[in-house]
Amino acid sequence: MTSASVSARMSTVRQRHTAPEIAVRRLVHLLGVRYRVCCRDLPGRPDLSNQSNAWCIFVHGCFWHGHDCKRGRLPKVNLDFWQPKIERNRRRDEDVRKALIADDFRVLTVWQCELGESLKLRTKLAKFLRVSRKTARRE
Repeated sequence: MTSASVSARMSTVRQRHTAPEIAVRRLVHLLGVRYRVCCRDLPGRPDLSNQSNAWCIFVHGCFWHGHDCKRGRLPKVNLDFWQPKIERNRRRDEDVRKALIADDFRVLTVWQCELGESLKLRTKLAKFLRVSRKTARRE
């Protein structure tokens, strides 16, 4: 592929309201939990958040955020570009996570590869949201 065709292909990749985000939103909604989408008031603009219960959920694409799975592998072409880019994304993700935790938010990251096992993901989300609600009630 030429660099122009790669650039054109990459420009079609959505940043918000992606299929993985929508799938996680549906699961959270099925659990009866309400949330805001891409809240601008919070660091990193979490994909889902609830400020009154102090939780945030990020839905990360395995490739773009450097997950240690099959989908998260770096491409073999143009490694000098991709390696620093993915590393910057990882550092930014960690900085955002630390900032939210410092503000007493609970943070969960859902990886794209986890969407294949919806029952397991639903259990993970339910456990995270149940703990968040209990913590919020005690305060």
